[in-house]
Amino acid sequence: MKVGLLKETENIIIEEREIPQIKKNEILVKVKHVGICGSDLHYYEYGRIGDFVVEKPIVLGHESAGEVTAVGEEVTNFKIGDLVTLEPGYTCGKCEYCKSGRYNLCPDVVFMATPPYDGAFAEYVAYPADMAFKLPDGMGTMAGALIEPLAVGIYAAQQGNAGLGQSAVILGSGCIGLVTLMSLKAMGVTKLYVVDVIKKRLDKAAELGATEVINAASQDTVKTIMALTGNKGVDMVFETAGNKFTTLQTAELVKRGGTVVLVGMAPESKLTYDIGKLMGKEATIKTVFRYRNIYPIAIEAIESGLIPIEKIVTDIFSFDDVAKAMEYSVKNKADIVKAVIEFK
Repeated sequence: MKVGLLKETENIIIEEREIPQIKKNEILVKVKHVGICGSDLHYYEYGRIGDFVVEKPIVLGHESAGEVTAVGEEVTNFKIGDLVTLEPGYTCGKCEYCKSGRYNLCPDVVFMATPPYDGAFAEYVAYPADMAFKLPDGMGTMAGALIEPLAVGIYAAQQGNAGLGQSAVILGSGCIGLVTLMSLKAMGVTKLYVVDVIKKRLDKAAELGATEVINAASQDTVKTIMALTGNKGVDMVFETAGNKFTTLQTAELVKRGGTVVLVGMAPESKLTYDIGKLMGKEATIKTVFRYRNIYPIAIEAIESGLIPIEKIVTDIFSFDDVAKAMEYSVKNKADIVKAVIEFK
């Protein structure tokens, strides 16, 4: 089989490997679609994200879906030909976090495309069956690959305790900002303000149901939101851009008794944050680390038509062009909202 291997920063090659052999509890999946995530681009450009450093060649890609081509002898819930999406992390199942249901906090997680583990820019992937989810009839693998980022958006909305009639600001209108927007809308949040500096992303947010889009390149975000909310601020503020400046704005934008949810991670993680302002509002601050127990909810939301997930896709590349796709995504950030790799 072929894999897209990151040999070094900004250098992906197609390499031949043996098709992996499955274990008793695994399925073999012929990959059909893989989304390009911001983390993939960060490893491609810089070779690291925080403490996760690429020290040897790695296969990127963790937003994946495909077709089952073989099943292990202990697997009873899948058959050859099933279309599946893969939740890209599997955990120890034994630690206090796993046993309490908070498995996203497991310190021993094996997560696709996070050093040192390979990801899904590969024609075949062997994977534990209990972290694979069958796609319902009528749902294709394009949507299946997008369940992973959608899970982040749904979990972020849950962290904000989103509900009917609330208001929210989403700082950043990239993929995660958009899936957060769609999740909040599906949960009944009625006032949805989206902020970015890239027009194409703001146009996509407006298409997906934002109440108002704010171009921070030409508008003062705080003043605009305060004018829109009668100087109250919003119930929830979601930082999805991973930017120092927008992270600091969250304390300004949240209303009294509201909630700040940090989804993106600013490169400058040690910030001088206005805790006093947050305390004066008795506001809550929540953080997001991946997600847990979300995939079935996300699949149902897409199948029911509640969340039109494929609308976030703006660019599709063939697997043979994976190197071109990564380079183009890095160099043309103003023109791409969400890119997906498609396998033959």
